[in-house]
Amino acid sequence: MTKLSETKMWEAVAANDARYDGAFYYAVKTTGIVCRPSCKSKVPNRENVVFFTSLDEALHDGFRPCKRCRPDLGAHYRPEEDIVELACRLLRGEYHNPDILAELPERIGISFFHFQRLFKRVTGCTPKEYLRRIRIDKAAELLAHSSLNNTDICLTVGFRSVSGFYTAFRQHMGLPPKKYRKVREIGELRHDCL
Repeated sequence: MTKLSETKMWEAVAANDARYDGAFYYAVKTTGIVCRPSCKSKVPNRENVVFFTSLDEALHDGFRPCKRCRPDLGAHYRPEEDIVELACRLLRGEYHNPDILAELPERIGISFFHFQRLFKRVTGCTPKEYLRRIRIDKAAELLAHSSLNNTDICLTVGFRSVSGFYTAFRQHMGLPPKKYRKVREIGELRHDCL
Protein backbone atom coordinates (compact mmCIF):
# COMPACT_ATOMS: atom_id res chain seq x y z
CA MET A 1 0.00 0.00 0.00
CA THR A 2 2.76 2.43 -0.87
CA LYS A 3 0.77 4.70 -3.20
CA LEU A 4 -2.31 5.38 -1.09
CA SER A 5 -2.51 5.92 2.63
CA GLU A 6 -5.17 4.09 4.61
CA THR A 7 -6.72 7.49 5.37
CA LYS A 8 -7.04 8.25 1.66
CA MET A 9 -8.48 4.79 0.97
CA TRP A 10 -10.99 5.15 3.79
CA GLU A 11 -12.09 8.52 2.42
CA ALA A 12 -12.62 6.89 -0.99
CA VAL A 13 -14.69 4.09 0.57
CA ALA A 14 -16.81 6.51 2.61
CA ALA A 15 -17.45 8.60 -0.54
CA ASN A 16 -18.11 5.56 -2.82
CA ASP A 17 -15.46 7.01 -5.12
CA ALA A 18 -15.33 5.02 -8.38
CA ARG A 19 -12.05 6.68 -9.37
CA TYR A 20 -10.29 4.27 -7.01
CA ASP A 21 -11.90 1.10 -8.39
CA GLY A 22 -9.08 -1.28 -9.26
CA ALA A 23 -6.50 0.74 -7.31
CA PHE A 24 -7.42 -1.10 -4.11
CA TYR A 25 -10.14 -3.22 -2.52
CA TYR A 26 -11.56 -3.21 0.96
CA ALA A 27 -12.92 -6.08 2.99
CA VAL A 28 -15.26 -6.03 5.94
CA LYS A 29 -14.16 -8.39 8.70
CA THR A 30 -17.64 -8.81 10.19
CA THR A 31 -19.26 -9.90 6.91
CA GLY A 32 -16.32 -11.60 5.20
CA ILE A 33 -16.98 -9.64 2.00
CA VAL A 34 -14.55 -7.77 -0.25
CA CYS A 35 -15.76 -4.73 -2.21
CA ARG A 36 -14.68 -2.04 -4.65
CA PRO A 37 -14.30 1.49 -3.25
CA SER A 38 -17.43 2.50 -5.19
CA CYS A 39 -19.69 -0.15 -3.65
CA LYS A 40 -23.12 1.28 -2.85
CA SER A 41 -23.57 -0.92 0.21
CA LYS A 42 -23.83 0.73 3.61
CA VAL A 43 -20.50 2.21 4.68
CA PRO A 44 -18.98 -0.17 7.25
CA ASN A 45 -17.45 0.83 10.57
CA ARG A 46 -13.83 1.82 10.01
CA GLU A 47 -12.51 -0.60 12.63
CA ASN A 48 -14.00 -3.53 10.65
CA VAL A 49 -12.26 -2.64 7.36
CA VAL A 50 -9.07 -4.12 5.90
CA PHE A 51 -7.49 -2.82 2.67
CA PHE A 52 -5.93 -4.86 -0.13
CA THR A 53 -3.97 -3.91 -3.24
CA SER A 54 -5.50 -6.76 -5.23
CA LEU A 55 -8.64 -8.85 -5.20
CA ASP A 56 -6.54 -12.02 -5.13
CA GLU A 57 -5.02 -10.96 -1.79
CA ALA A 58 -8.48 -10.54 -0.28
CA LEU A 59 -9.72 -13.85 -1.69
CA HIS A 60 -6.58 -15.59 -0.41
CA ASP A 61 -7.33 -14.21 3.07
CA GLY A 62 -10.77 -15.83 2.95
CA PHE A 63 -12.99 -12.93 1.89
CA ARG A 64 -15.65 -13.50 -0.77
CA PRO A 65 -16.66 -11.03 -3.54
CA CYS A 66 -19.56 -8.70 -2.88
CA LYS A 67 -22.67 -9.60 -4.85
CA ARG A 68 -23.59 -5.96 -5.24
CA CYS A 69 -20.44 -4.33 -6.66
CA ARG A 70 -19.00 -7.58 -8.09
CA PRO A 71 -15.24 -6.90 -7.77
CA ASP A 72 -14.67 -10.31 -9.38
CA LEU A 73 -16.02 -9.04 -12.72
CA GLY A 74 -13.22 -6.57 -13.39
CA ALA A 75 -12.65 -2.86 -13.02
CA HIS A 76 -15.05 -1.91 -15.81
CA TYR A 77 -18.14 -3.53 -14.31
CA ARG A 78 -20.80 -0.83 -14.05
CA PRO A 79 -23.97 -2.39 -12.67
CA GLU A 80 -26.20 0.67 -12.96
CA GLU A 81 -25.09 1.51 -16.49
CA ASP A 82 -25.41 -2.16 -17.49
CA ILE A 83 -29.01 -2.25 -16.21
CA VAL A 84 -29.89 0.89 -18.17
CA GLU A 85 -28.14 -0.39 -21.31
CA LEU A 86 -30.21 -3.59 -21.07
CA ALA A 87 -33.38 -1.54 -20.59
CA CYS A 88 -32.55 0.62 -23.62
CA ARG A 89 -31.91 -2.48 -25.75
CA LEU A 90 -35.25 -3.94 -24.68
CA LEU A 91 -37.07 -0.66 -25.34
CA ARG A 92 -35.53 -0.37 -28.82
CA GLY A 93 -36.40 -3.99 -29.59
CA GLU A 94 -39.93 -3.97 -28.19
CA TYR A 95 -41.07 -0.38 -28.70
CA HIS A 96 -44.21 -1.68 -30.44
CA ASN A 97 -45.38 -3.46 -27.25
CA PRO A 98 -47.84 -1.07 -25.54
CA ASP A 99 -47.10 -2.67 -22.14
CA ILE A 100 -43.30 -2.64 -22.30
CA LEU A 101 -42.89 0.15 -19.72
CA ALA A 102 -44.95 -1.73 -17.15
CA GLU A 103 -43.20 -5.05 -17.86
CA LEU A 104 -39.61 -3.82 -18.04
CA PRO A 105 -38.67 -3.34 -14.34
CA GLU A 106 -39.86 -6.84 -13.45
CA ARG A 107 -38.01 -8.36 -16.41
CA ILE A 108 -34.82 -6.60 -15.34
CA GLY A 109 -35.36 -7.56 -11.71
CA ILE A 110 -35.72 -4.21 -9.95
CA SER A 111 -38.64 -2.23 -8.55
CA PHE A 112 -40.54 0.22 -10.76
CA PHE A 113 -39.54 3.18 -8.57
CA HIS A 114 -35.84 2.25 -8.53
CA PHE A 115 -35.91 1.67 -12.31
CA GLN A 116 -37.38 5.14 -12.95
CA ARG A 117 -34.78 6.88 -10.77
CA LEU A 118 -31.86 4.87 -12.11
CA PHE A 119 -32.84 5.36 -15.76
CA LYS A 120 -33.24 9.12 -15.33
CA ARG A 121 -29.94 9.43 -13.44
CA VAL A 122 -27.99 7.55 -16.15
CA THR A 123 -29.71 8.87 -19.32
CA GLY A 124 -31.08 12.25 -18.26
CA CYS A 125 -34.62 11.32 -19.34
CA THR A 126 -37.37 9.06 -18.06
CA PRO A 127 -38.02 5.64 -19.63
CA LYS A 128 -41.33 7.00 -20.94
CA GLU A 129 -39.59 9.92 -22.68
CA TYR A 130 -36.97 7.58 -24.13
CA LEU A 131 -39.61 5.18 -25.45
CA ARG A 132 -41.68 8.03 -26.88
CA ARG A 133 -38.65 9.24 -28.87
CA ILE A 134 -38.08 5.75 -30.26
CA ARG A 135 -41.74 5.40 -31.23
CA ILE A 136 -41.86 8.82 -32.88
CA ASP A 137 -38.67 8.12 -34.84
CA LYS A 138 -40.12 4.78 -36.03
CA ALA A 139 -43.40 6.50 -36.92
CA ALA A 140 -41.52 9.15 -38.91
CA GLU A 141 -39.70 6.38 -40.76
CA LEU A 142 -43.01 4.66 -41.58
CA LEU A 143 -44.62 7.95 -42.65
CA ALA A 144 -41.73 8.57 -45.04
CA HIS A 145 -41.34 5.06 -46.43
CA SER A 146 -44.69 3.25 -46.24
CA SER A 147 -48.26 3.65 -47.37
CA LEU A 148 -49.73 2.82 -43.94
CA ASN A 149 -52.32 5.31 -42.69
CA ASN A 150 -51.72 7.28 -39.51
CA THR A 151 -53.90 5.03 -37.33
CA ASP A 152 -52.05 1.90 -38.46
CA ILE A 153 -48.70 3.60 -37.86
CA CYS A 154 -49.86 4.71 -34.41
CA LEU A 155 -50.75 1.14 -33.43
CA THR A 156 -47.70 -0.40 -35.16
CA VAL A 157 -45.26 1.68 -33.12
CA GLY A 158 -47.02 0.99 -29.80
CA PHE A 159 -49.19 4.01 -29.04
CA ARG A 160 -52.49 3.15 -27.38
CA SER A 161 -54.43 6.13 -28.75
CA VAL A 162 -54.38 8.12 -31.96
CA SER A 163 -54.72 11.42 -30.09
CA GLY A 164 -51.72 10.57 -27.90
CA PHE A 165 -49.75 9.70 -31.02
CA TYR A 166 -50.67 12.96 -32.77
CA THR A 167 -49.78 15.05 -29.71
CA ALA A 168 -46.45 13.29 -29.14
CA PHE A 169 -45.54 13.41 -32.84
CA ARG A 170 -46.27 17.12 -33.10
CA GLN A 171 -44.27 17.88 -29.94
CA HIS A 172 -41.26 15.85 -31.07
CA MET A 173 -41.22 16.60 -34.82
CA GLY A 174 -42.81 20.05 -34.91
CA LEU A 175 -45.44 18.93 -37.44
CA PRO A 176 -48.53 16.73 -37.33
CA PRO A 177 -48.05 13.31 -38.97
CA LYS A 178 -50.04 14.10 -42.14
CA LYS A 179 -48.08 17.28 -42.80
CA TYR A 180 -44.79 15.52 -42.03
CA ARG A 181 -45.61 12.89 -44.69
CA LYS A 182 -46.40 15.60 -47.28
CA VAL A 183 -43.20 17.51 -46.51
CA ARG A 184 -41.19 14.29 -46.87
CA GLU A 185 -42.92 13.45 -50.19
CA ILE A 186 -42.25 16.93 -51.59
CA GLY A 187 -38.62 16.72 -50.46
CA GLU A 188 -38.20 13.35 -52.19
CA LEU A 189 -39.85 14.64 -55.38
CA ARG A 190 -37.44 17.56 -55.47
CA HIS A 191 -34.53 15.23 -54.83
CA ASP A 192 -35.67 12.92 -57.67
CA CYS A 193 -35.83 15.87 -60.07
CA LEU A 194 -32.20 16.85 -59.46
